[in-house]
Amino acid sequence: RAAEDPVGQDHETAAARRRRRTRGRRHHDSGRHDGDVHDPGEDHVIATPARSARQTGPMSSLDALRARVAEHPSNAWARERGWDPLIVGTERARVLILSQAPGRLAQASGIAFDDPSGRLLRSWMGVTDEEFWNPDLVAVLPMDAYFPGKGTSGDKPPRRDFADRWHPMFLERFADVRLRIVIGGYAQRRYLGSSDVTANVRAAETFLPMYPIVHPSPLARGWRTRNPWFVEEKVPQLRRLVRDAIGRG
Repeated sequence: RAAEDPVGQDHETAAARRRRRTRGRRHHDSGRHDGDVHDPGEDHVIATPARSARQTGPMSSLDALRARVAEHPSNAWARERGWDPLIVGTERARVLILSQAPGRLAQASGIAFDDPSGRLLRSWMGVTDEEFWNPDLVAVLPMDAYFPGKGTSGDKPPRRDFADRWHPMFLERFADVRLRIVIGGYAQRRYLGSSDVTANVRAAETFLPMYPIVHPSPLARGWRTRNPWFVEEKVPQLRRLVRDAIGRG
């Protein structure tokens, strides 16, 4: 597995891309599986605070675990590209987003949900940009910490063994999390036992402290049009849960 390269194509390194981007950062988080969607992103740069996986100061237990992910032989192909594992948050995080594999733009910037999908997700959660990007409040743990490459239709799925190997150790360290938002079919299949996104979201409150939602991509607009109850009923419920979790009345 050390020589395996899921991306299978030449890219300039993440460091080179970051040097070219002086006005901001771009992000894309996507995948295809039932409720998982692919959002091609927009051809502009969005200014935001950097959320790189690289840390400064004393190394925490989570920092050390992220370093183990980066150095693991199965991720040598990503390390050669200069990519960081896109897992963010501190041991003090109150809300954990269980998402899919990061997209190409997210991998380049190291910023979670800094795109139209992220703006809609923050609206659904009822949080500001500052709250969302505060790693003491919100953590992000994807089903694979690296962009898996392009498939025949959207991005390739997350590697199946990544969550098996790493998620239990990260979840132990996110011990103060009060709410887990489970986005899309990949994460819901693992954590709820079913990838039927519509059924899971309809019964979202029965899974607490996990709360399943549809992917917030613009490409899921059709799903939201067909299921208006999500915005009418589930979004207000999600906002209340997030407020309770982060201690904001």
